[in-house]
Amino acid sequence: MSIYEKSVVSNEQSVNNSVLTDIQDDFKIGDDDGGLLQTAFVLSYMICAPLFGYLGDRYSRRWIMAIGVLLWSTTTLLGSFMGSYGGFITFRALVGIGEASYSTIAPTIISDLFVHDLRSKMLALFYFAIPVGSGFGYIVGSETARLANDWRWALRVTPILGIFAVVLILLTKEPVRGESEGSQNLEPTSYTEDIKDLVKNHSFMLSTAGFTCVAFVTGALAWWGPKFIYLGVKMQPGNEQLTLNDVSLRFGIITMVAGLIGVPLGPIVSRAVASYKNNADPLVCAYGLFFSSFFLAAAMMFVTKYVVASYILMFIGQLCLNLNWALVADILLVRERDARKHNF
Repeated sequence: MSIYEKSVVSNEQSVNNSVLTDIQDDFKIGDDDGGLLQTAFVLSYMICAPLFGYLGDRYSRRWIMAIGVLLWSTTTLLGSFMGSYGGFITFRALVGIGEASYSTIAPTIISDLFVHDLRSKMLALFYFAIPVGSGFGYIVGSETARLANDWRWALRVTPILGIFAVVLILLTKEPVRGESEGSQNLEPTSYTEDIKDLVKNHSFMLSTAGFTCVAFVTGALAWWGPKFIYLGVKMQPGNEQLTLNDVSLRFGIITMVAGLIGVPLGPIVSRAVASYKNNADPLVCAYGLFFSSFFLAAAMMFVTKYVVASYILMFIGQLCLNLNWALVADILLVRERDARKHNF
C-alpha cells in the first residue's frame, strides 16, 4: 500500500468540499441539501464497509480494492456531468461504495505485513494520506475550478489519479492472511460468528464507538470548515475581496501540515506514555480528542474577530485530532484479530 493510493481516495472528498458553494449555486440548493450530499456518501460507505470486510476475508483483497477504486473514479467522473441534484447525489452515494472497499481492506494488508511497533509506524505512514490527500484536494479542487471557471472540472481531475491508483494496487503483492504473526492457512468463520465474537470484545466496541466520533468531527470539519471560516472572515471590514477559493487554499495547507505532524506524532507520544502507562494508545487518543474539541471550538468562535488566531487554533485542533488515526487503526486490528483468532 502506498501513501499515493490512499491520498487519491481522500482527495476526492475534499475536492467536492472545496467547491461546495459552487455546487449549491448550480443546483440552487441550500445548506440542508448541500449537507445531504455528504450524508449520502457516508450512508453508502457505512452500509458497504462491513460487506467489503466480509469479502476481503474470503477473496482477493487486491482485486476488491482495484475494482472499488475503479468504481470510485468512474462514478466521480460521471457525477460531474449530472445536470440535476437528484442525479448528482445518486453518484455521490456510489462514490461511497468505491471508497469503502479501499479504506476497509487496505489496513488489513498492512497488518499482515508488519507487527507490533513497526505495524504502528507503517499505519502512521499509510494514514499520512488522509490529511495530505484532503489538504491536496482543497488546493487542487479550488484551483482547478477557478482556472476552468466551472466547479465540475474539479471532479474531472481526480479520476485520472484514480487510474494510477488502480495500477499501483494491481502491482501490490498480497500477503498471506496472518503471515506477520505466524498464522498460516487461516479459514474464515461465518459472518454471524465473527459479529458475535466482536460484540463480546469490549475494547473493540469502545474503540469503534470512539473512532465514530473522530470520523464525525473530521467529516463535518472537512465539509463545512472552509465555508464557515469564509463567512466568518467576510464579516470583518476590509475582507470584501476574499473568496472561498482563498480560504480553501489556506485550509488545505493547514490540514496538510497538521496531518504531516500529527499522524506520526500519535505513535511517538504513545510509546513515550507506554513507559509508565499500560493503556497508552487509548489514553493518547482520548486526550487528543478532548483537546481537539477545545481548540476547534475556539477557532470557530474567534473567526469573526481574530483571523490569524483562528487559523492557529484550527491547526492545533487538527493536529490533536490526527493523533488518533494510526493508533486507533492498530487498536482495532489487534482487537479484531484477538477476538477471531480462536475461530480460525
